[in-house]
Amino acid sequence: MTHQERVFSGVQPTGNLHLGNYLGAITKFVALQESHECLYCVVDLHAITVWQDPKELAHNIREVTAAFIASGIDPKKHIIFNQSQVSGHAELAWIFNCVARMGWLNRMTQFKEKAGKHKENASVGLFTYPNLMAADILLYHATHVPVGEDQKQHLELSRDIAQKFNVDFKDAIIASGYEDGLFFPQPEPLIQGPATRVMSLRNGQNKMSKSDPSDMSRITMTDDADTIAKKIRKAKTDPDALPSEEDGLQNRPEAANLVGIYAALKGTSKADVLKEFGGAQFSTFKPALAELAVEKVSPIGNEMRRLMDAPDELDAILRDGAERAQKIAAPIIAKTKQILGFIG
Repeated sequence: MTHQERVFSGVQPTGNLHLGNYLGAITKFVALQESHECLYCVVDLHAITVWQDPKELAHNIREVTAAFIASGIDPKKHIIFNQSQVSGHAELAWIFNCVARMGWLNRMTQFKEKAGKHKENASVGLFTYPNLMAADILLYHATHVPVGEDQKQHLELSRDIAQKFNVDFKDAIIASGYEDGLFFPQPEPLIQGPATRVMSLRNGQNKMSKSDPSDMSRITMTDDADTIAKKIRKAKTDPDALPSEEDGLQNRPEAANLVGIYAALKGTSKADVLKEFGGAQFSTFKPALAELAVEKVSPIGNEMRRLMDAPDELDAILRDGAERAQKIAAPIIAKTKQILGFIG
């Protein structure tokens, strides 16, 4: 039995969505909908692996939903939903807790980074987060997952879990009609060209982040046109002119970041940007970048604000998406239970 090509991707509702989230992930999601059947999930179960203020969490779930739609994802053609509305995510995560091995999870570098020295105080959910991520993907028999560098290890774990389940229950899987013994597919990473790493506008060595204390370090997707222009005008640079070739951006992190942002917003390469602006001072380049950023980001921010003012509309989209996701998930979770020997 072959599995239909299907893409699953999730975004955490952490609030304050910024240009890095947009260029690094959401623009890729928009492009994918032209070629694949897509499920885009606001992963609120993942969010609560660290404590969340309930009111803020509800706001942030809607904000990510609004960003998806405002950026161009069509909720009628594809599925946009929040994870907690489809109970199969939690059910399959528990099953995978019993398939995955402690040693596998102990090797996950992201847990070590997030828990730091206080791993005894980290939630069990933060430790088993990769099992839930595997459940997110495999609940829909998704075949492809767009991943950044930091999630590659988790996707490998999803593949390991799928393989172990298929091996452990091979006879029951074959008896269920899967003659090749492969019930869960091995999801493939979808690497879509070089990922845009957007760095802080105050320090080109650090990633753009919502946790940076300086609001001037990031462009949030709901910033208005004046704020976007001001942040770019005040972005840190160096005194030299822009080089004519990419090699000249080495050891110039702030210059490289601004050129990279321009290229990503324009849908072109850094080399092409430097062909146009090589030899120019930042006093020439920054206004051009500000104009482009306002042109691309402002309409998204305006539409996000409109949607955020209509929470009932967003909630209806999420409910509809969850119902459609449930239709795909229900037979897969039912078959999983049958394979395991559960009755009912």
